[in-house]
Amino acid sequence: MQLYSGFQSIVLVVLGVVALGCEVFSFVDALRHPEGAYVAAGKRTRTFWLVLLGVALAVGFVTLFNPLTIFGLLAFVGSAVYLADVRPALRQVRGLGGRSNNGW
Repeated sequence: MQLYSGFQSIVLVVLGVVALGCEVFSFVDALRHPEGAYVAAGKRTRTFWLVLLGVALAVGFVTLFNPLTIFGLLAFVGSAVYLADVRPALRQVRGLGGRSNNGW
């Protein structure tokens, strides 16, 4: 039974580190884009996203060893929404990393 508990602890820490990595990445990415890009993309303001992602980052750090709490999950969801919805729109507006459609 002790081995199973140790395995669970390792899995929780790995999940926590992955979640924290996503939260750090999304916060740093939000810092990189100017306010005008958020407005042009039709998204909430840069300040809104920096506050939301900053809180998510702090919560992710606190819940590093137990990320499956409601707060840890909400922090990850905030980061995931930014990465799945806001970041692609910002990159498209700024012309970064998009695929070219040249008929190939």
